[in-house]
Amino acid sequence: MMHMTFYWGKQVTILFDGWTTSSWISYSLSLLACFLVSTFYQYLEDKRVRFKLLSAAKASNPPKPQIEDPLLQQVDGKTAGSKWSAARFAGAALFGLNSGIGYLLMLAVMSFNGGVFVAIVLGLAVGYLVFRSGDEDVATLVVDNPCACS
Repeated sequence: MMHMTFYWGKQVTILFDGWTTSSWISYSLSLLACFLVSTFYQYLEDKRVRFKLLSAAKASNPPKPQIEDPLLQQVDGKTAGSKWSAARFAGAALFGLNSGIGYLLMLAVMSFNGGVFVAIVLGLAVGYLVFRSGDEDVATLVVDNPCACS
């Protein structure tokens, strides 16, 4: 039977019928897996944001070729920084992967088991602390655009 309110206990089904816990050992290992996946989610989010900032910085400051030839500025048949560049496809793939993991974490929380909820929230918090707590400095560098506007 599916619970519709939070409950505490070692018997839980997470995501699909094959992932069912019945002992304290299997429950503890499942909580550890939820913790690690949610920490990995924050790691991937950090890599995605940094990759986006790096590709945006490279697109705004492309290297100047010695010879002003448009063919030299092409990467994989597309101009660097274009809408269809390899960097944009890689960023989209990271976004899709991270979104999929995020939705799976949300569905795991919807098992309404208190331990699963706590493990995922703690994993997200630890992942943010370890991987993303320095993002404010990066965002400040991007937002603070020096201009001679008065």
